[in-house]
Amino acid sequence: MATKKLDIIPLYEWGMFTEPRPSVIAGPCSAETEEQVMETAKGLRDLGINVFRAGIWKPRTHPGSFEGIGSEGLRWMQKAKKEYGLKIATEVASERHVYECLKFGVDLVWLGARTTANPFLVQEIADALRDTDIPVLVKNPVNPDLDLWIGALERLNRAGIKKLGVIHRGFSTFDKIKYRNDPSWQIAIELRSRHPELPFFVDPSHMAGCKDYILELSQRSLDLGFEGLMIESHCNPSVALSDAKQQLTPDELNDMLYNQIKVRENDSDSKEWKENIDQLRAKIDIIDENILYALGSRMKVSREIGEYKKNSNIAILQTSRWDKVLAKVVEKGAEYGLSEKFLTAVFNAIHDASVEVQNEVISGKK
Repeated sequence: MATKKLDIIPLYEWGMFTEPRPSVIAGPCSAETEEQVMETAKGLRDLGINVFRAGIWKPRTHPGSFEGIGSEGLRWMQKAKKEYGLKIATEVASERHVYECLKFGVDLVWLGARTTANPFLVQEIADALRDTDIPVLVKNPVNPDLDLWIGALERLNRAGIKKLGVIHRGFSTFDKIKYRNDPSWQIAIELRSRHPELPFFVDPSHMAGCKDYILELSQRSLDLGFEGLMIESHCNPSVALSDAKQQLTPDELNDMLYNQIKVRENDSDSKEWKENIDQLRAKIDIIDENILYALGSRMKVSREIGEYKKNSNIAILQTSRWDKVLAKVVEKGAEYGLSEKFLTAVFNAIHDASVEVQNEVISGKK
């Protein structure tokens, strides 16, 4: 069944972003003092950033951490907006937050990962924003649940919010990886596939957890064709009250955006490009057909094995056999330059499907 398209106003009609792609939202993790807000805002304005972000209310994991300055910080942001001609943006997590933002002339709000994961809060915020024209961005939920993410977007869209987009900040994981949050790009790509109309920002700061990886994650997001970046920037990160390790100074951000990142085009009018890419894609199409044929053939054999196990009264799952198969696949795959992570994911999915087919045979469903 086709995914129903959301009623979205394109990003270029929001009247917020003056720079060419990528559209950038930048500013400190938290508004801490008036001086810090004004100094950071001026530094970002001077390098061409038009949308200034700062956290006002901070949903921290542990009590006792800095949980935001509160509404007083909105006054400082309002002052930065007036003095430097910036648009201002912050996170909201409740109806009260929305009303405070509207009172102080906030130009854009976003829902954080924890809020997106709670449909009751999303609906409360959607109702509070009803009949307003303020743009809203929705971060992915903490855990990789695409339907929950889309559900939050649908609630806001049904409340009449058409300046609507998403922020990908990665997902929590128990695995040890070099980033704070797992990028899980395949989920972001699936969302883009289902809803190509959505403006798409990536938050490399929260994804990385430290500034060392912000460049590579920003580059990856642009290479995937996403429109924007939300990056945390602080005039003096070493004294920041929250997430100090993942914040860039305005000068560091300037160097990254204008000297290090390469922005590639989404398409080309070149005749040579179109001819070459069409030929390569035709090859991919043929390979995909062969993969589908091979998978279909494998499932037929799995069904035959299921029948044999049923007649012989043998259990479906043979763990020792599967461990040997997977080890052999990984070893052989290395000869073709295929990573263990990729092969494990693909063949575990194939194995799961094979087990399901055999279960259907033994249970008599098919």
